[in-house]
Amino acid sequence: QVQLVESGGGLVQPGGSLKLSCAASGIIFSGAAMNWFRQAPGKQRGFVASITPGGTTNYEDSVKGRFTISRDNAKNTVYLQMNSLKPEDTAVYYCYVRGRWGQGTQVTVSS
Repeated sequence: QVQLVESGGGLVQPGGSLKLSCAASGIIFSGAAMNWFRQAPGKQRGFVASITPGGTTNYEDSVKGRFTISRDNAKNTVYLQMNSLKPEDTAVYYCYVRGRWGQGTQVTVSS
């Protein structure tokens, strides 16, 4: 059974940084494309970033140049490094793979 556990969220001031982690189990991690989504209050869940097994990355336009997705296949973990955070980045961030979602981790950007 696929299980995804996110961590690393929290409260940060505008311009600050956070690094999210998503530990996966129940899949052959090295062969899976991994994704981050987010859902802000009152909004639909939307794509943030993805990384293929080969390391090719893709980003939603508003986070390009600020967020970096990476993976560590030895640890079955995908990361999302978030820099230059803005209040509009406030959301619950979810890890997603093959139809399965993690429980989410709250990111709040506020002064």
